[in-house]
Amino acid sequence: MASVFNAASYFIDRHLAEGRADRIAVECGDERLTYGALAARIDRLGHALRHRLTIRRGERIVLVMLDGPDFICSFFAAIKIGAIPIPTNTLWKPAEYAYVLDDSRAVAVIVSEPLAAPILAMRRERAAHLRSIVVSGGRAPSETQSFDELIAGGAPNLEPEPTDQHDPAFWLYSSGSTGLPKGCIHLQDHMMVCADRYARGVLGITADDRAFSVAKLFFAYGLGNAMYFPFAVGATAILWPGPPTAANVYAVIERHRPTLIFSVPTSYAMLLALHRDGQDFDLSSVRHAVSAGESLPAALFHRFEERFGIQILDGIGSTEALHIFISNRPGAIRPGSSGRVVPGYETKVVDDDGHAVAPGQIGNLFVKGASLCAGYWNQSARTRSVMDGNWMRTGDKYSQDDEGFYWYAGRTDDMLKAGGIWVSPVEIENALVEHDAVLECAVIGREDRDGLMKPAAYVVLAHGVAASDTLANELIEWVRQRLPDYKRPRRVEFIDALPKTATGKIQRFKLREDPKDTEGTEDTKRSSADL
Repeated sequence: MASVFNAASYFIDRHLAEGRADRIAVECGDERLTYGALAARIDRLGHALRHRLTIRRGERIVLVMLDGPDFICSFFAAIKIGAIPIPTNTLWKPAEYAYVLDDSRAVAVIVSEPLAAPILAMRRERAAHLRSIVVSGGRAPSETQSFDELIAGGAPNLEPEPTDQHDPAFWLYSSGSTGLPKGCIHLQDHMMVCADRYARGVLGITADDRAFSVAKLFFAYGLGNAMYFPFAVGATAILWPGPPTAANVYAVIERHRPTLIFSVPTSYAMLLALHRDGQDFDLSSVRHAVSAGESLPAALFHRFEERFGIQILDGIGSTEALHIFISNRPGAIRPGSSGRVVPGYETKVVDDDGHAVAPGQIGNLFVKGASLCAGYWNQSARTRSVMDGNWMRTGDKYSQDDEGFYWYAGRTDDMLKAGGIWVSPVEIENALVEHDAVLECAVIGREDRDGLMKPAAYVVLAHGVAASDTLANELIEWVRQRLPDYKRPRRVEFIDALPKTATGKIQRFKLREDPKDTEGTEDTKRSSADL
């Protein structure tokens, strides 16, 4: 029989009982909160949610919030009273918020004031179950509640709801890169599992660490990086509510001196593209840099190490698994690979019939572990299509080498056939990004004049590099020298930016579905075709 376990008690209250009330839990700009102060705010907010807004166990609260202490207070206050917080993407459009509010049947929204306009615009006519809107920061408009007033009116010493480890704790909606977002149901002990297996087991996190995540808290990745990982050990979370530009990221690192930084390949490329006169940016406080969200090209790994002396630990996770389950680790890195299985998880690579593939062969990646979501809310058919008993189909194509390292080959829908042979777009992209002129790129299949599918590359050039037919031909030849001839791109298109999800994942389907992307313009694109 499961024992009583409430995630808020574990990640917050435990530190007070164990004598860490005066340790700094959160730094956000000029604001610093100890674990004691944070716990008091969480209790007061939880009391107000339970008694003033009459939110009950199991009811959903959507969070549309910038990174900061109020996000953390909202998340753990909801969990402490047995309600279900649902962090949502702050970059969504009104229709996406309306969908999640309706799908989740949320009774309340807590929203940061700068993000409140689309929520206030839809009000109750677009969200039938919504009873309360709470505004954090600034002035609360009429018919809404003030976050600060709720805390001021709440009582301390809130008793946690007696949930157990198998009860729902929070939901995370997937990015919806291939359709409407899906609500992943995560349980009370899932954050503890990820903290034990990855943060402690791979990173060796301790109370002396300071964690900064470029990926925001509303992502599954960011939620662990900059919240429950440091809170698992009494360390410090460094938060930044603003846009994650390269200049802002460097400024946060130099001011707050994190020991652990977490980002995505796109952001690491942006950091490498930014230089300043005189002394380079100071990353000397960083003992580990982590990457996930997309496969990290070996070229980016080497450039970052050469410039800053830091080896990036690349890995793969998912919203469904909550965090990283395959990772490189200190002393065991293969640049370009996703690493080896994180202890505590199991993985397998199988063909379409479910049979194990030989080492070096590409197959479908499955994962099994205690942090996998309990399913998709209100979508039993999708749950059955992804879950196979205790195993989860990730939708990723991978191969595994003889040493146990996993090599990403692309999403299942991104694989293409050229000359009757399956080709991984990631392999071609990794070859292209090794060229100094290439900042980032994406490869998809395009039909040639004969109706045959051939690789086509979309390239974002490094700063100061001009697009030309000569450069397009040079990049094609560059790939030809590194990969078998059938893998070389037959077209190279230069574009200003790649379409991506908010998590930084390339949306290759948008390149495939939009014919005008292959037309080019004189100012922004040049192509070299059918070579």
